[in-house]
Amino acid sequence: MSWTAADLPSFAGRTAIVTGANSGLGLVTAAELARVGARVILACRDLDKGNAAAAGMTGDVQVRRLDLSDLASVRDFADTVAVVDVLINNAGIMAVPYAVNRDGFESQIGTNHLGHFALTNLLLPKISDRVVTVSSATHLAGRISLKDLNWKARPYSAWLAYAQSKLANLLFTSELQRRLTAAGSPVKAHAAHPGYSATNLQGNTEDRFGTSLWNAGNRLVATSAEFGAAPTLYASSADLPPDSFIGPKFGARGPVTAVRRSPLARDAKTASALWTLSEQLTGIEFQF
Repeated sequence: MSWTAADLPSFAGRTAIVTGANSGLGLVTAAELARVGARVILACRDLDKGNAAAAGMTGDVQVRRLDLSDLASVRDFADTVAVVDVLINNAGIMAVPYAVNRDGFESQIGTNHLGHFALTNLLLPKISDRVVTVSSATHLAGRISLKDLNWKARPYSAWLAYAQSKLANLLFTSELQRRLTAAGSPVKAHAAHPGYSATNLQGNTEDRFGTSLWNAGNRLVATSAEFGAAPTLYASSADLPPDSFIGPKFGARGPVTAVRRSPLARDAKTASALWTLSEQLTGIEFQF
């Protein structure tokens, strides 16, 4: 299946929220949805960057502030949303040095998982169609530590923390779908991954040597952001089985299709336990 954004159906009359929509995969995702008629809300931490991105898009585009590392900001943003058809949990940080956010969470699990967990549950009563969460092939290296999700007791590894957060995205998607199905909801939960696409994410590791390697890789082997956004756009629009995971067929390249996830990403007990822990940490529960 050689699916591209050119195959997107009309989104006229529909509303989509894209987190981290001011650059990279999020910018392409938002621009393509706006192109086919969606009312798109760009949920961005930096309003100036969000407005600059919106200025280059056509269609009905709005910019609203959302800082996923701050639960108060997540709540404030959710209060501004009346209805939404498609929520795309795209924003993320990758392999950054150890830091703790305002709520006391390790920054990568806090932004990539807990922030999106809170946002999704706050918006869930307003969502009519689906939730798409962007994970990564790096989830294959991930391990969930329910006893130390925020890296307070174990030696910190920037890459393993990133991998844990991307595994959490997939477990979150599966448990969200299980709960939606049990509640009789028509809303579907899907996940996607871009393969290896050249975006500004790789340049924000705050590791000078690592950033140099990533920049070289981006020039030599990475695909474009347009290619990387295609799995997310497909997961946002296609008629798919619940809890689908969409990505390039051959890992980093290839046609867009349903792809496999690691055995740990299919562990229902861990998914349920992570959900319970996430509720406890954020103070936000499943709302339907």
